[in-house]
Amino acid sequence: MSASPKERLRVGFIGSGFIAQFHLKSMINVRNVDVTGVYGLSPEGRKEFCDLVSSLELGDCKSYETLEDMLRADDVDAVWLLTPNHTRLDVMRTIHKEIKDGRSSVTAIACEKPLARTIGEAREMLHLAEDAGLNHGYLENQVFCTPVLRGKEIIWRRAASATGRPYLARAAEEHSGPHSPWFWQGDKQGGGVLSDMMCHSVEVARHLLTKPGAGRNSLRVKEVNGSTANLKWTRSHYADKLMKQYGPEVDYHKRPSEDFARGTVLLEDEEGNEVVIEATTSWAYVGAGLRIQLELLGPEYAMEFNSLNTGLKVFMSREVSGSEGEDLVEKQNAEQGLMPVLEDEAGVYGYTDENRHMVECFRKGETPLETFDDGVAVVEILMGLYRSAEIGETVKFPAHDLTDYVPVVARTGA
Repeated sequence: MSASPKERLRVGFIGSGFIAQFHLKSMINVRNVDVTGVYGLSPEGRKEFCDLVSSLELGDCKSYETLEDMLRADDVDAVWLLTPNHTRLDVMRTIHKEIKDGRSSVTAIACEKPLARTIGEAREMLHLAEDAGLNHGYLENQVFCTPVLRGKEIIWRRAASATGRPYLARAAEEHSGPHSPWFWQGDKQGGGVLSDMMCHSVEVARHLLTKPGAGRNSLRVKEVNGSTANLKWTRSHYADKLMKQYGPEVDYHKRPSEDFARGTVLLEDEEGNEVVIEATTSWAYVGAGLRIQLELLGPEYAMEFNSLNTGLKVFMSREVSGSEGEDLVEKQNAEQGLMPVLEDEAGVYGYTDENRHMVECFRKGETPLETFDDGVAVVEILMGLYRSAEIGETVKFPAHDLTDYVPVVARTGA
């Protein structure tokens, strides 16, 4: 980590798809940052990304045909790792090698959720980052959601200080299904909706239950209990629809991943108090669009947030027609009727404050609020939940036998 702050942080993006563009658009509200490079497999995607950087006036972005070339550039200080789950460990190994061999001067890395597909992969990601001397940040946007930041501050300052710590956090995230084919493939994604979305839910809940200023490890996981189901996408009509849209590799007649998951996590704080996380996630929700529901409960108080209870709504009658889009809310399912509008999705979902925090920590050489250590802890919980769902029993922690555990839906040939 640098001893003195950099005037500006120069960032290279690894990946140029949907989530990369979401992060990029949030950068317009982040100071002291320039986006100077992008690497991705698609030349068209890289060009579109560079054009967007230019239109947003976020820097002079260069498109790189190889990852090594971008890592060796003299104007890239940090990288944002935003490629599909099954590619991230290989990318991290390349970054590690380039730095250790003295060919790259990159000093920091931020990685999109989840950190990896298994506990073994996640621990290797952490080891490689630390062995390369990198400052590392785990990109869990819901921890930085504006309602989460404000709600946690109020609850702990006013309510918990007077009547006792919160003891129950509920987190739910639901939408109608992912954007890209690899999300639907268990071996590539690492699972189904539990891996894809419960990584958000367990970490934002863990964050809300953690006393301000305390380390996330101040809460110790005691046991987890999970269950999964296939509610929608294994039905013949919808399985056919997936195959038509994404091709034969996404065959939910033969190789489905779960589209519903539930998890309960029992933890203990430093004083021996038990606290609970309840999490629910689904790819089978058809409403206006992506819905995030968060609750935090304590002895004499409660906090609640629902992302679709927006202040701004619009109504369009059946006489208004148009093409499908996501201009009102992510994973939008309709273009008519009464629709909620998220006027600043990047801000409400936490991407703006997340990236502002990461940029400033990397620029100043400080440790971020969310690091690869937290990414490892999240994967440990997820694998415990998958194992619990598989055997139909509660899994006690620490669960040392889960290091190389692979969920059933992610096993090749299963």
